[in-house]
Amino acid sequence: MDKTYQPSSEENIYQLWENSGAFTPKIDQSKTPFTVILPPPNANEPLHAGHALFTVEDIMVRYHRMLGDPTLWLPGTDHAGIETQFVFEKHLKADGKSRFDYDRDTLFKLIADYVNTNRDIAKSQMKRLGFSLDWTRERFTLDPEHNARVFAVFKKMSQDGLIYRDEKIVNYCTFCGTAFSNLEVVHKTVDSHLWYLNYGPLEVATTRPETMLGDTAVAVNPADPRYQKLIGTKIKLPLTDREIPIIGEDSVDPKFGTGAVKVTPSHSPEDYDMAKKHGLEFIRIFDYDGHSNDNVPQKYRNLFPNQLRQAVLDDLQLAGLLTKIDNYSHEVGHCYKCGRPIEPITAPQWFVKVAPLAQKAAEVVKADQVKIFPTRFKKQFLTWMKDIRDWPISRQIVWGHRIPVWYNLTENPNILITYLDQDKNIITNYAKNLTEKYSEVAAGLQTLLAPIGAKYYFSKEEALKSSEFVLQETDTFDTWFSSGQWPYSTLGWDPNGNHSPDFNYFYPTSVLDTMWDILFFWVARMIMMGIYVTGEIPFKVAHMHSRVLDGKGQKMSKSKGNTINPVTIAQNYGADALRLALVIGVAPGSDIALSEDKIRAQRNFVNKIWNASRFVMMIIDKYPEAVLSGGDSDPFFSKLNSLIASTTKNLNTYRFGQASEDLYTFFWHEFCDVYIESIKDRGPEIVYPLVTILTTLLKLIHPFAPFVTESVYQELNTKLKLPPSMLITSPWPHEIR
Repeated sequence: MDKTYQPSSEENIYQLWENSGAFTPKIDQSKTPFTVILPPPNANEPLHAGHALFTVEDIMVRYHRMLGDPTLWLPGTDHAGIETQFVFEKHLKADGKSRFDYDRDTLFKLIADYVNTNRDIAKSQMKRLGFSLDWTRERFTLDPEHNARVFAVFKKMSQDGLIYRDEKIVNYCTFCGTAFSNLEVVHKTVDSHLWYLNYGPLEVATTRPETMLGDTAVAVNPADPRYQKLIGTKIKLPLTDREIPIIGEDSVDPKFGTGAVKVTPSHSPEDYDMAKKHGLEFIRIFDYDGHSNDNVPQKYRNLFPNQLRQAVLDDLQLAGLLTKIDNYSHEVGHCYKCGRPIEPITAPQWFVKVAPLAQKAAEVVKADQVKIFPTRFKKQFLTWMKDIRDWPISRQIVWGHRIPVWYNLTENPNILITYLDQDKNIITNYAKNLTEKYSEVAAGLQTLLAPIGAKYYFSKEEALKSSEFVLQETDTFDTWFSSGQWPYSTLGWDPNGNHSPDFNYFYPTSVLDTMWDILFFWVARMIMMGIYVTGEIPFKVAHMHSRVLDGKGQKMSKSKGNTINPVTIAQNYGADALRLALVIGVAPGSDIALSEDKIRAQRNFVNKIWNASRFVMMIIDKYPEAVLSGGDSDPFFSKLNSLIASTTKNLNTYRFGQASEDLYTFFWHEFCDVYIESIKDRGPEIVYPLVTILTTLLKLIHPFAPFVTESVYQELNTKLKLPPSMLITSPWPHEIR
């Protein structure tokens, strides 16, 4: 053996495993399989330190292989919709271009080429970290097979009344150019003002004076004696020529501001609900590019919200209608991608009616049919499922699953089409002369906004039966709508019931391991969709692993410059050192402060394993005639049996931090510092217990540090003619006799 452990040998070890076929399980109906679906990393960038926590899944699957279970760890990558397009647009901007320089098909192809390059990088990185995935079953969320399944489920949900299209208030980012779900909005406390505006017989207090141009009512609490006589009357809306009603609404807080609030249904979720209840008019004053539109007086058009705010405040002050300004801090929604303020806005969107799905998901979690670990997340899950709102699944982007709906333009002649014009940027056109306009519109299409109630079909062929002019919906599915179907789709579920052997054997899966911050984004949606589509839960356990922070406890980000490249760490310190640093002593679902000091400490442990093994090799060489079987039981075996029992229990209960810490302490102190020191003067009779103890410890440590343990095993194999690989042939130890 070399004097020190060489991380450069790890790639050869991985090749040994992959060539052996050990990662590809065989279907054996006499055995219960162990199945894990890899949470597909985004295909837009190489892996980061957080992805190195796939180590937790690798620990589980290596352990179950050693138990003899048919073990499948299925890999895949996620097209990651808005995230990928956002990253790609940064590259375009660096080249002096934007998404509007390309027609839809060209832009899609450019992003696809970019993604395919990064997918290969991510795959090689996962191999470098030792992840024992079955690459023969690799999947991608934009694979044609997955596309077909996603589309089939959408059609089924539509026919079952769980999908609908409506113009509702959504969280819209005018910079990213798309809507987001409530979960994707980051709420930040902003220091601002509360402006008091004179509306004639009463004053209103507002944090958004610019949206007054879209007001369609003023609301007061019907129990507030100050305003009871005004309810049912109308007032003239300042700066406009419109009249709006004063309504009584129980949800209005008489103690907020003046107790009277302006109602802008198209730009406030609360006001939207109020308008639906009272039958108010909806007036949207901002377009989807962020500019004010033709629904405001001429002088206020084509302004961004901050510009419009200043213009409105200036005119109100000039007219003596701005009566008071208070400092005021309040929460404002921001885009989780670009960080800019979200604009609540009414837009035609596709929605999933979530309540029936959420009820069943809550039932299986409440009954522990799907166990959430750590258990503290179970309460959070159930609370969220109780309060869940309908899920907007439309995204106004090119990259993703284009919604499989076709509009017959003959039956819907007033579809508003926004498309690219090279000279005037984006313009709008009511496509009435379709014979002349159709080819021009289709070439540069960016967004199509069919009116609510427009007739649509689930295939182009259906739409073409009555007209040659059809246009597919330009919105794409929310990424979570696609990845929410990941477990059953990757295993070969078939909408016609002709499921693959993999689906019939490996589904439902055993464990879903992911970070706790996407418990609601992804885990909940997989449970809902899995039950709805297959009638079964998608996994039996949802394990929430930890979050990786830097050595100072700060979230890693490129802007802070505190990210850690996992492959660079593996090259410098060895993959095992990184893997151990991510799990050793870490409490379930907690944060991990990852530093190079911690990684160096685990490299020292890897070297300790190597050096102790070298000592055992020397003893084997010293006594070549020693008997390697039978003999009296060594007193140390009882300690080793206790370690086997505790490690097995901890792995079965997902306490990987405790298991790895126990193994570290036992190997370093009990085995090296105490046992090895105590037997240095013994004769050939020590060879059998030494080899037995070392090989047992290598097996126990193997799921956590597979490279060094396999490397030592190969050295032992050379001397003792063992089976070819620890991964393939070494059973999990249950007791040493």
